[in-house]
Amino acid sequence: MTPAVKQLEKAGVDFALAEYEHDPRSPAYGEEAARTLGLSPDEVFKTLLARLDDGRLAVAIVPVSRKLDLKALARAAGARKAQMAEAEEAQRATGYVVGGISPLGQKRRLATFLDASAEALAAIHVSGGRRGLEIRLAPSDLLRLTGARLATLVRD
Repeated sequence: MTPAVKQLEKAGVDFALAEYEHDPRSPAYGEEAARTLGLSPDEVFKTLLARLDDGRLAVAIVPVSRKLDLKALARAAGARKAQMAEAEEAQRATGYVVGGISPLGQKRRLATFLDASAEALAAIHVSGGRRGLEIRLAPSDLLRLTGARLATLVRD
């Protein structure tokens, strides 16, 4: 199983896995997961990596229905600017492939931020560490296990 699932099992938290057949032609992994699994795109969260102007990498976990506001992420991380990390850099830092990057079980702990919209939900879905695998868990468990902080990270 993936490092994300192993971390959840070791922590003894309540979670559920949902698998689906990933279509390699799909351009938006999170939206594909929501559509294929019949979930609201507001409940499925994507894991994005950004490079801050001070050189650090930061993880943003935001609903697939919304766009990450890089200025908001930079502010939350105490930086002036942020830009999306290159795919290869994100894969090296997390140990996961793009489209399957989980906020859990990453190779090293990075500054992590969960969009505040998650607070209103009993459970959210995040990548399970590979394309076609989603994890359902409570936002509070995700915050605790990743050391994430809540922040408003999306724009309209």
